[in-house]
Amino acid sequence: MIRFNCDYSEGAHPRIMDALMRTNFEQTPGYGEDAHCENAARMIRRLCGREDIGVHFLVGGTQTNLTFLSAALKPYQGVICAHTGHINTHETGAIEATGHKVMAVEAADGLITEEMVRGMCRAHFEDATHEHMAMPGAVYISDSSETGTVYTADMLHGLRKVCDEYGLILYLDGARLGYAMAAPGNDVTPALLAQLCDAFYIGGTKQGALFGEALVIVNPDLNRNFRYMIKQRGGMLAKGRLLGIQFEELMRDGLYMELSRHAVGQAMRIREAALKKGWRLSADSPTNQQFFVAPNAELERLSEKYAFSPMGVPGETESEIRICTSWATRAEDVDALIADIGKA
Repeated sequence: MIRFNCDYSEGAHPRIMDALMRTNFEQTPGYGEDAHCENAARMIRRLCGREDIGVHFLVGGTQTNLTFLSAALKPYQGVICAHTGHINTHETGAIEATGHKVMAVEAADGLITEEMVRGMCRAHFEDATHEHMAMPGAVYISDSSETGTVYTADMLHGLRKVCDEYGLILYLDGARLGYAMAAPGNDVTPALLAQLCDAFYIGGTKQGALFGEALVIVNPDLNRNFRYMIKQRGGMLAKGRLLGIQFEELMRDGLYMELSRHAVGQAMRIREAALKKGWRLSADSPTNQQFFVAPNAELERLSEKYAFSPMGVPGETESEIRICTSWATRAEDVDALIADIGKA
């Protein structure tokens, strides 16, 4: 079975595995206070063009989201996100379990706009009974989004503006940040995120690491004493150097973006073949995630050899699927899929 159902089916890039083996018997301090974590953080600060930001390494995306948001929000506050947002759909109520309401807003393309946030805030604060309801305290966005779409610099500037108007924290989930930055026409950079966001993370789990995410906290008030929260939420890895080593390699010599461009390039090849076959796009994604509506008979035939992600309940004659490439997707596997789509 050739898997195109997610972007974390494989282990890790060989350079990371080599680095982990090469440093295996090093004796280092624990809990992220080792030289590898310090160097990886320094590399990320350089990438962001700022020396005054906090960089923290956590094991996974859900853990990063709940640790940061539960630390940043006041007890009576909630977080605005797209209805498709990961914290609203695929984190088993992790944010709510910390006592904070997820305030979902309908966003057909998975992207939140300045107008959506302003509308939700106005509806809250203009309600005479607003003190009896959870107060908006943060905006959560994903780049790329859960539907493969990407934010533009203009959109982020707009979100920063409305967050400043209402005193909201702007937080970006970057589980697939590299794939977003590798998308055709992208104009968002880590330096821009460090200018506009209060915090964001650079994904590793889906982008070539065995595991791990690099959380960047720009707002100094939110960074102060944040390690206490990491420890309390069970995120302070004793062998923290395992995270630092991985991000050292991802940040070195442009590897992170090289892997990202590879995944997006392979996804675009599949997209072209699927459209040529007559499949319809259910989301116009320029990233490694591609969403199609295709005849059930063709999908059943292809499913004998390939794994895809079903999206929702299958239809009577056709269904929606997600085809996902990764940093490790082999060109020959894409060649085979393209050929079989043509035959299906």
